[in-house]
Amino acid sequence: MNTQLSHNQRGSILLVFLITLPFLIILAMNYMRLSLTSFQVAHFDQLHTEAQLAADAGADAAVENFSQDNSWSGTTSEIQLHNDGKLRTTYSATISGDSTAKVVAVTGRSYWPASSTQVARSVKVYVDLRPVSAGTFSIVSGEGGLHMSNSSKIVGGDVFVNGEVRLQNTAQIGLSTNPISLKVADQICPSPPDSTYPRVCGSGEGGQPITLNNSSVIYGTVTATNQTNGSGMSSPGLVAGSVTPQALPTYDRASQKTAATTVKAPSDVTCTSNKQTITWPANMKVTGNVSLSNSCTVVVTGNVWITGNLSLTQSAKLVVADSLGTTRPVIMVDGSSGATFSNNAQLAANANSVGPEIITYWSAGGCSPDCTSVTGSDLYNSRGVTTISMQNNGDAPNSILYAYWSQVSVGNSGQIGALIGQTIDLNNNGTISFGASVSTGSTTWVVKGYRRQ
Repeated sequence: MNTQLSHNQRGSILLVFLITLPFLIILAMNYMRLSLTSFQVAHFDQLHTEAQLAADAGADAAVENFSQDNSWSGTTSEIQLHNDGKLRTTYSATISGDSTAKVVAVTGRSYWPASSTQVARSVKVYVDLRPVSAGTFSIVSGEGGLHMSNSSKIVGGDVFVNGEVRLQNTAQIGLSTNPISLKVADQICPSPPDSTYPRVCGSGEGGQPITLNNSSVIYGTVTATNQTNGSGMSSPGLVAGSVTPQALPTYDRASQKTAATTVKAPSDVTCTSNKQTITWPANMKVTGNVSLSNSCTVVVTGNVWITGNLSLTQSAKLVVADSLGTTRPVIMVDGSSGATFSNNAQLAANANSVGPEIITYWSAGGCSPDCTSVTGSDLYNSRGVTTISMQNNGDAPNSILYAYWSQVSVGNSGQIGALIGQTIDLNNNGTISFGASVSTGSTTWVVKGYRRQ
């Protein structure tokens, strides 16, 4: 019986193999396919990483090239970084933007095999650059210097003064928590002035270029030619050294005059009706005095030349048009009274935080207002005359006020982008926070941000 059973079961193991072997083959094929897919994924990931490294290296090279030559506009073809006969990587770069911002666009590519002209993987990165000017300040004054009184304060922005600094009462420059840089060149001699005025005083010739009276203080790094008294200065206060005088920023007045092809009478551009809004065209010349008042709004679409005086009062507003983007319009004012802003008058910025620049050109020289150079007694007599006045809550955020040969006077509170003038006078209870800057030196570009597409 046992022998019979053994004969009946002979060959049954073959059925097991016939049934399971196909499944084993299918399973092995799936594992092989999975391994191959994993290898391909890893390989393509490696190619992507190589393209990323090429993009990063290209970005570093592009920033370096542009830093050394601001006219560099990018690569004209792909730059090869690596080729080992199996793998090849390259990058290309372009630069776009304007004087306020640049964008470096870099594409890194990997090729496999190395001889292939078909891109295996590519990665694009963007590097945002911003300009940094050597000698960038929020207050720049000429030989007349910086005068501060009562409770006036400068709480933001560095200060450069060619002449002298006089603080009295509780006037203050900088904060203990936010110190600034103050540079003073002591270019106020001789006194009385002669044909050599202005020149830097000799040691002991003009006294201390910085004087602090009453409870006035300075917080910051103070460098001043011929200054030996550091009383009232801290954080860190007076440091050894002298300051080389810097020319005030120049402007191409002649070109703006030539471009002013639209001529208007004052009555055409005056706005005194309650809450009225008018638009000033670009490249406009106004032959006379301009007055804005009673909450009227003027939209400025480009440069303006006013042969008389400019007055804004009673909540009147000059607004830079959004269409100008980052281009700052310049309003030249030639009258002997210059530009006055009072009683909540406002110079308003556009959506790009760009306000107007007001430049006054009156001087005591016989060539006024078209003088290209004013020195000697003419400059001495011009520096104390106020041609830009902002009082009683006048406001000019992101705007620049520039008295080319004369004095800027600011009182009470307000926001101002930057002040330039032969003399700058801050008085009353003005606490001025500056939001723009003026360059007296060269410009370099630094990285602001990094983005990957």
